[in-house]
Amino acid sequence: MENRNEPNGRITVYIAGDSTAANKEADKRPETGWGEAFPALVGPGIMVDNRAMNGRSTRTFIAEGRLDSIASTIRRGDYLFIQFGHNDSKTDSERYTDPETEYPANLLRYVEAARSAGAVPVLLSPVVRRHFDDNGALKDTHGPYLASVKRLAARRGLPLLDMEARTRELLASLGPEASKKLFLHLAPGENPNYPEGIADDTHASPLGAERVAALVADELLRLAPRFPELGPLARAIRETRAG
Repeated sequence: MENRNEPNGRITVYIAGDSTAANKEADKRPETGWGEAFPALVGPGIMVDNRAMNGRSTRTFIAEGRLDSIASTIRRGDYLFIQFGHNDSKTDSERYTDPETEYPANLLRYVEAARSAGAVPVLLSPVVRRHFDDNGALKDTHGPYLASVKRLAARRGLPLLDMEARTRELLASLGPEASKKLFLHLAPGENPNYPEGIADDTHASPLGAERVAALVADELLRLAPRFPELGPLARAIRETRAG
């Protein structure tokens, strides 16, 4: 019988999340999830298994058996990146979770699934939406969910990649106009998948996905000195950048 707690010789990074990280179908291109750009940053020695799916919240990802599927294959020494929030906040759908109760409880289920296999859970706050106010400042669209994931990380001593803060900083530096290039903004006729054009301030362009993935790697390197369990992944990122 296979021992789940024996390392399998190769590190795998699993990504559980929503559309901002997910692999995209051909009919959605050029929309791109940051999880698609991440493998290039960790090199061939690390496998990235991107299970993120469009439209999922912590609740529906679990209800559809997606967390169970990860739990059945994740192994000691692997990583589970956990990033939700965009869809958990949608009060008009079955995806909604209360930010004070169900949302952190669900996140903890992902954490426990990883830890029970000897893998390393890594929380990520949601990436910021490109919503500027009339004064050119970014609006807060994740509020209590951002606070909730931060509390959970602090209470449980978990690594948290604060992607909301990092992407907020990036968009603010570019401003309302230049930041459009990081998102799915297309003119009519520019792409056959969007004949009437699109102005989507949630989902990334290929460039946006690359920039977010680079920030994920930066955040992981920043946290690695505090969390030794991140060491193997941090080394792979450093080696890839050096090469």
